[in-house]
Amino acid sequence: MTMTIQNLVFASLGGITVLAALGVVLSKNMVHSALFLVLTFLGVGGIYFNLGAGFLALVQILVYAGAISVLMIFAIMLVMKGEAGGSNPPGPSLGSRLWGIYLAVLLTLGLGASIWFSQWAPGQAAPPGDKVKGLAGLMLGNYVVAFEMAAILLLLAVVGAIILAKGDEK
Repeated sequence: MTMTIQNLVFASLGGITVLAALGVVLSKNMVHSALFLVLTFLGVGGIYFNLGAGFLALVQILVYAGAISVLMIFAIMLVMKGEAGGSNPPGPSLGSRLWGIYLAVLLTLGLGASIWFSQWAPGQAAPPGDKVKGLAGLMLGNYVVAFEMAAILLLLAVVGAIILAKGDEK
């Protein structure tokens, strides 16, 4: 297998995403964990762009890296009391870490084996056409009620989070 620029970009984005995900888990500062999460979301969006899924990449960047991450950072800073330096709870015991490493290796080997031993169908080129137009037609045509209900549910979740973060007046 030759190393093309696309493979190099994919490997770089994958490495950045994995390192940022480790930063989310290992950071002792909750704000830093949230910022590493933003970097993880951006890395996943870059991988989607690299794979040719432009719409999915834009949704990933706008919704997750933009809206959800800003909401999480806002909520963290709103409810945090005291210093942010040691805001994450202490890490698990050595036994729990070893079990976690064991399960991660086991899942990685299982996933790798399932990919390696799968019989893949030959690839086909995507049909030409405007994919976003068809998706927008479905979302705002046949599935408009479900789309609007999801928007209302997200709005209620944000209002509920603000009420919970504000606390009781008494």
